[in-house]
Amino acid sequence: MRLYVYVLEAKELPVQDSYVKLKVGKFKSKTRILRHNSNPVWNEEFVFRVHDAHDELILSVVNHNDETKVLNGSVDLLGQVRIPVWSVAAEENQTLPPTWFSLESSKIGKLVNKNCGKILLTISLHGKGHDALANYVPLSNINADDPKEMDGPCLPSQETLNSKAKRSEGKHLMKTIANRLERLFKKNGESLKADNSSELSNSLSEYDDCVEEHPSTCSFEEAMGIMESRDNNQEMPEDLQGSTLVDQIYVVSPCDLNAFLFAPNSQFRRDLAEVQGTTDMQEGPWTWKSGDMSCLTRVVSYTNSGMKLIKAVKATEDQTYIKANKKEFAVLVDVSTPEVPYGNTFTVKLLYKIMPGPELSSGEESSHLVISWGIAFHQSTMMKGMIEGGTQQGMKESFDQFSDLLAQNLKTLDSPDLSDKEQILETLQTDYISDWKLATEYFWNFTVVSTTFMVVYVVVHILLCRPSKLQGLEFRGLELPDSFGQLVTCGILFFQLERVYNMVLHFVQARLQRGSDHGVKAQGDGWILTVALIEGTNLASLESTGFSDPYVVFTCNGKTRSSSVKLQTRDPQWNEILEFDAMEEPPAVLDVEVFDFDGPFDLAASLGHAEINFLKHTSTELADMWVSLEGKLAQSSQSKLHLRIFLDNNKGDETIREYLVKMEKEVGKKINLRSPHRNSTFQKLFGLPLEEFLINDFTCSLKRRLPLQGRLFLSARIVGFYANLFGHRTKFFFLWEDIEDIQVLPPSLASVGSPTLVIILRKGRGLDARHGAKSQDEEGRLRFHFQSFVSFNVAVRTVMALWRTRTQTPDQKSQNAEEQEDHDESPIVLEDFGANLDNEDAKMSKLYSAELPINMKSLMELFDGGKLEHKIMEKSGCINYVATRWEPVKSDVYSDQKKVKTDVYERSLSYKFNRHVSIFGGEVTSTQQKFPVENNVGWIVNEVMTLHGVPFGDHFHVHFRYQIEKSALGHCACKCDAYIRITWVKSSKFQHRINRNITEKFSHRLKEIFELVEREILFRTQQDSLI
Repeated sequence: MRLYVYVLEAKELPVQDSYVKLKVGKFKSKTRILRHNSNPVWNEEFVFRVHDAHDELILSVVNHNDETKVLNGSVDLLGQVRIPVWSVAAEENQTLPPTWFSLESSKIGKLVNKNCGKILLTISLHGKGHDALANYVPLSNINADDPKEMDGPCLPSQETLNSKAKRSEGKHLMKTIANRLERLFKKNGESLKADNSSELSNSLSEYDDCVEEHPSTCSFEEAMGIMESRDNNQEMPEDLQGSTLVDQIYVVSPCDLNAFLFAPNSQFRRDLAEVQGTTDMQEGPWTWKSGDMSCLTRVVSYTNSGMKLIKAVKATEDQTYIKANKKEFAVLVDVSTPEVPYGNTFTVKLLYKIMPGPELSSGEESSHLVISWGIAFHQSTMMKGMIEGGTQQGMKESFDQFSDLLAQNLKTLDSPDLSDKEQILETLQTDYISDWKLATEYFWNFTVVSTTFMVVYVVVHILLCRPSKLQGLEFRGLELPDSFGQLVTCGILFFQLERVYNMVLHFVQARLQRGSDHGVKAQGDGWILTVALIEGTNLASLESTGFSDPYVVFTCNGKTRSSSVKLQTRDPQWNEILEFDAMEEPPAVLDVEVFDFDGPFDLAASLGHAEINFLKHTSTELADMWVSLEGKLAQSSQSKLHLRIFLDNNKGDETIREYLVKMEKEVGKKINLRSPHRNSTFQKLFGLPLEEFLINDFTCSLKRRLPLQGRLFLSARIVGFYANLFGHRTKFFFLWEDIEDIQVLPPSLASVGSPTLVIILRKGRGLDARHGAKSQDEEGRLRFHFQSFVSFNVAVRTVMALWRTRTQTPDQKSQNAEEQEDHDESPIVLEDFGANLDNEDAKMSKLYSAELPINMKSLMELFDGGKLEHKIMEKSGCINYVATRWEPVKSDVYSDQKKVKTDVYERSLSYKFNRHVSIFGGEVTSTQQKFPVENNVGWIVNEVMTLHGVPFGDHFHVHFRYQIEKSALGHCACKCDAYIRITWVKSSKFQHRINRNITEKFSHRLKEIFELVEREILFRTQQDSLI
């Protein structure tokens, strides 16, 4: 809390030069010195920290004398004012208005009334805790002057005193205050005693009859009644920061559930103690505790059962009611276990919250029980992480038993299942509203009515009038207005008719768009998303009328669904059901945007948007949620949408298996369905919903300032990382849709010879995971670096395959499905190609051949993934060139028509062509294998290249063979031959033309690459010789 003191001015001081010293606890301050003025005006503000209700504000007015600053060992003090902090907290809004205080002179340590002047002050209290101070009733002496001169809190007024008494715990406290005040008045004179003490005693005696005296102990039912009478609509406290231990709905009233758990001698508590092996349990009575505020509390002590490594220890629970009003209950529990190691350094806190549950069709009441936990450390310790981990594990096991036992005694209400979903959606079906009724509501306004009246009026006027003679410039068949009044009338009628015409056109267009997706059933098998759009509130308006014509567009996995248009309203009622067709993988986010309809050909204005992350909400929360819209218009209007969202898998595990089979084809490796236990552990680790399933996980190192060893988890919707280093946990996850780019950095000294996988997120995405990012670039994108994989190639292929699958549009997915079917009919396997290369040399065309004046070892640097390879490829038109490291694979090689086992190495490449190489750009993915020639006279490198994003790129694969051997010209030369073959997986009438184009293009390209290599190596050799 902070105490703000405003020292305004003083008057009638006996000296000319003065200043004010202020003190609150150990904190001191003072004003500036004002000279030659017995009525000084300071107008200065001071701020002090306040930690205790017993603190006092002491203001001392001091005479400033340059000659004798100290007299008899003390300053030249004129007078003092003492103001308790609790008196400020008791004022309305915790602010003491400008009040004159009389100064009291000090004599032998006592304050004596003397005409020392007065001081004007304003005091206010801000910050957390002042509500508790407001309930504090002091027992210390109160210094006061004449009440006619002092309007401040030093002497409480009659109303203030009564309000303090109402917060006290009984008559004995009131009598103590009365006695204190009577003694105080005796010090101030007999006259004050005769007048004020009699009035005070009368008021106290009258108040004694109406004050309810609470005994120190009472029955549980009476205590609940008293708590209810004291409830002042206090909000429920937020969950503790540890985690949620229990979150369940029970078919029982909140009042009965509260009594079932916390009533004295509860049978449930005894049964729970028996299940958990707890002994020596003693429950104290519920008592009223006097402190900063009155509260109901009790103490429960027991002995926990021992384990293999931990002996039985005693524990004490301080249970305190924070809120109780028959519908909502909150109980805070402090658990102390001083006998455990480091037990004196921490206290475990539990928060029980009982709230009304959802309404049931049977009419029964339900209660929502939420139990959360936290841990408070009294002093720092190096074992903090270990203590938190052990406590969390113990809490989980204990409250699992708690939940199981409670479920045996009370009926639980599970999350809405499919039948509940159908029942909920059926309630949304509303009666059909005819177009005539809607038209009546839309057109019944001043504009239409006034225009209709004017048209009828003019028509009747025309029928009653006789034809007039031709005047002015009129001729037969053309009549003009005869006056300016007629011209103005015609203009007004024209604009009114135009406005009504636009309204009619707008209504017709809106009705043609209505319900285009409402009621359309989902097609296919897999993950089906159902969105029930209930209503909207406080939607923004762009029109002068203050109303809008809103409709909502939902987007998920590249598919959209639209609601109907509601005309001229800010609080539309839709009650529409929109279903998305079945999806292969569970959706991660649902984009929601509200538009203002302005015709089918006009650009609709956005009234607000929102993004719903399915991974951050439970199925219960999604089943009934209010979504706040974002955007300037929406935030200024506080716009919200009421939605009910259901995500179902109508094929169960079969959908997951089909998805994994598809991923196997993308990754090129078998992916097994994880066990239910491992999936459950993964879901609890990151707090994910039950439908999330783990695909693969890898041991790796997260690179930040220092490498952190952990595991990288890959699921259908997220990329997650978890590490536990001596109890210090690091975990985060982000969505596949958040990723903008994935790069592979070659090995370096900084990465200890390991390639690095770099994941770059889109701007403004993945902010919850920013503590795991290595850096943030200039564009605001987070960059995550992972390295030290056991199998880097497998990890990269898995990550790339999952990312491409999640970020592809529906059209791209259908195209890939067609390609996969064709691939299944005529599969192409790299191993088969490599094994039969020697038998099919006749089918390969020689593309390049040259004798290079560099040794073979230097030329092979073109294939080692180092700086030379990246430099050459970038100069030859490759963008984002990424090469994995070589890894040994088991393979057979044919030599002289014989099958020979040799060491074969494999790696993957990915890059893009710039516009100079290909006008289409396009991505390239390649797999290379290399193995030594017999007798180690050279190397053979085989490559299968696939082109993406170019015309007919899915119809063929390009095969290369590089044969590098020692040259007969000398040891400083080598011979290089390159061959090419194009394998067609789909027929095309452009096959001959494409073959010719690819052969010519790569012939020039390889020549350019090897010339660049020759120049770079010779230049490097020349530089080395000069050094």
